[in-house]
Order: sequence, then structure tokens, then C-alpha cells
Amino acid sequence: MKVILFYIGDYPVRSYGVVVALAIILAIGVAYYLVKGTKYRRHVLDMSIYVIIGAIIGARFWHVFFFQWGYYSQNLNQIFSIWNGGLAIQGGLVGGFIAGALYTWYHKLDFFEIADLLAPAIIFGQGVGRIACLLNGDAFGSPTGSNFGLVYPPGTIAYERYGSQPLWPAEVWEGQWDLIVFGLLLILKNRTWPKGFIFLAYNILYSFGRFMLEFLRGDSPRYLFEWTAAQWTSVTVIILSIIFMIVFTLKAKREVHADTK
Repeated sequence: MKVILFYIGDYPVRSYGVVVALAIILAIGVAYYLVKGTKYRRHVLDMSIYVIIGAIIGARFWHVFFFQWGYYSQNLNQIFSIWNGGLAIQGGLVGGFIAGALYTWYHKLDFFEIADLLAPAIIFGQGVGRIACLLNGDAFGSPTGSNFGLVYPPGTIAYERYGSQPLWPAEVWEGQWDLIVFGLLLILKNRTWPKGFIFLAYNILYSFGRFMLEFLRGDSPRYLFEWTAAQWTSVTVIILSIIFMIVFTLKAKREVHADTK
């Protein structure tokens, strides 16, 4: 764990920003590969610019107002200090999807068709991005109450909260779960599904893993049922995704039935 990697003069190069940038670059590279041979390939790089902007805005909004408003309400000058960490991936996904949907609408493209193609790239980027959280000492777990766990060094948010207590490696396990989902989505791509199915499966799988791992988190306030904002977001996403999945499946069956008449 290393919050500051090195200095360029007096300017600190932070691990969080470096790894997030790397995750974005790798995700775009995977996306460009996945859309090879489709009409969407020429749109990937252009769309990525808008998606990145939307994701950063959504991620910061989610983190500030849903996850840590208690802190930021007392430190308003820190709201825009994203270089110190504090980007909620769920908000980033919402912001990125909205930007992507607007882009596809403007260019008269099919959002769910391209979302199916790009879903593995999105979750791959998320998996790499969790390394940033580990190095920065955020998105940390609660104390394990044993000798097992991650011990964060001074200078990290986790150390400020819990000191040298071993904490559950929540962000590490989430990154590993993301890579499992990445593999599962690639497997799903080996057969034909109703349009939107793979994208919705990605939402369900990621949200399920996030919901379960949130029980181990030690950095988020808890609300009704002792659930965090991330758990409530996850449940909402899962329910909506299942509804859309059923609707799209029934629609595909009706279209097949109509074509066979």
C-alpha cells in the first residue's frame, strides 16, 4: 500500500490516480477488441471520452452525497478533491451508462446491443481499478477480530479509522470477484442470448458480489436493515435488471414466434 508513488518536483504522483488511469486505458483496449468486426468499433474511442466524464461526475456524486455526506457536509472544500480518492464505482457506472445512452441515442445506435458487447470490458476495468483502492487505503473492510486481515500503514484513511487492526480485505476480494464475472461474461458470449441479456447479467453478478462484500466493509454508514448505500443500490440494480431481463426474453420469444408463422 502506497498512497504516493513518487514526486515530480514538489508534485506528488498518487497511486490512486495512476491505477485508475491504467484501468480506464485497459478497459478501453479490451472494449476495442471486443467490438472488432462490428459497426461499433469506430465509436468506441469517441464514446469513451463522454463515458469517462459521466463516470467521474457520477462516481464523485455517489461518494459525496450517498456514502460520505457526513464528512463532506463538514468539509465542503474537499468535495472536488478527487485526487485524494473517493470515487464510488456504482455512481461511476450510473454516470457512465447515462453518458453512453445519450451518445447512442444521438448517433442512433442500439444501447443494449453495444452494452452487451462492452460488458466484459467494463467489469475488467472495475477489477483493475480496485487495486487503486488497496494502494490508497480506502474501500476498506471492518476489523476481523483476529490476526487475519490487512493492516494499513499510517497516512491511509483506513489507518486513521482503525489504526493497526487487521481489516477484512473487502476491496481485494471485490477485485477478484470482478475478474470472475469477467470470465463468466466471456463464457456467456459463446451462445446467443436476447439483446441486453449479457449486460443485465453483468449488472446482476457484480451487484450480487458487491452486496455480499458490503457486510465486511468498515468505511460506510449504514441505514435501514444495517445496509450500506452500496447494498441498497445493488438490490435496486438487481431487481431492475431481472425485470428488464424477463421483458427482453419474452420480447425475443414473441419475435421468434412471429417469424415462424
